[in-house]
Amino acid sequence: MTTSMSQSALYRLLTFLSPAFPIGAFTYSHGLEQVIDAGGVTSSAELQAWVEDVLKFGAGRSDAILMSETYRAAQAGDGAKVRELAELGLALQPSKERHLETSAQGTAFMETVLASWLPVTESPAAGVFAELTDPETGTALKDWPYPVALGLVSAAHDLPEAAALSAFLHAFSANLISVAVRAVPLGQNDGQRVLAALEPVIFQVTEEALEAGLDDLGTSTFLADIASMAHETQYSRLFRS
Repeated sequence: MTTSMSQSALYRLLTFLSPAFPIGAFTYSHGLEQVIDAGGVTSSAELQAWVEDVLKFGAGRSDAILMSETYRAAQAGDGAKVRELAELGLALQPSKERHLETSAQGTAFMETVLASWLPVTESPAAGVFAELTDPETGTALKDWPYPVALGLVSAAHDLPEAAALSAFLHAFSANLISVAVRAVPLGQNDGQRVLAALEPVIFQVTEEALEAGLDDLGTSTFLADIASMAHETQYSRLFRS
């Protein structure tokens, strides 16, 4: 997979997916904290297997498909479909905390973009962004699932779709690895080795999302979903999910 982009697009992509972008990603574990507490992930090898499965069969893949579908709907100037995808993205969440994880991050992302990074080009996608947001009153939707928000903004800023998808999956994986580095705990080098090993997986999921459609949505990571439900009543916890 090769992708070329302008310096401006690269700059914005690095900004939007940076850990410093204020969406609070570091406060969410996607249920991994519960798995670690129960002894399901105790080493870098177990962490790699867990994150790989979430990427290939869980929220990583389904969120990438949602992001891609939103990107294409925005490029086509279809604001109504973007709204429908936002509703779908929220409805797909398997637990209260996972709903919070995607909606809080997505809404914070949209609010920050609206305050600081308005699209600078005229395009159908920028038109959809303008249709669904207003600098004075905020966004047209109360809650934004994160992949839908990111897909719309990526299209409105003319970021290459494949690069945006890979960057999203990289950031998602890096955040889960950071959770394990803190909670297992693992060494920083262990975390980087896991992230390096996941590179081909992220590229594979990106390619699948580019070729997929809404009919391909679906997950089979039941343990991750159950972990997110169990985390809601976990006695001692560092993360919100």
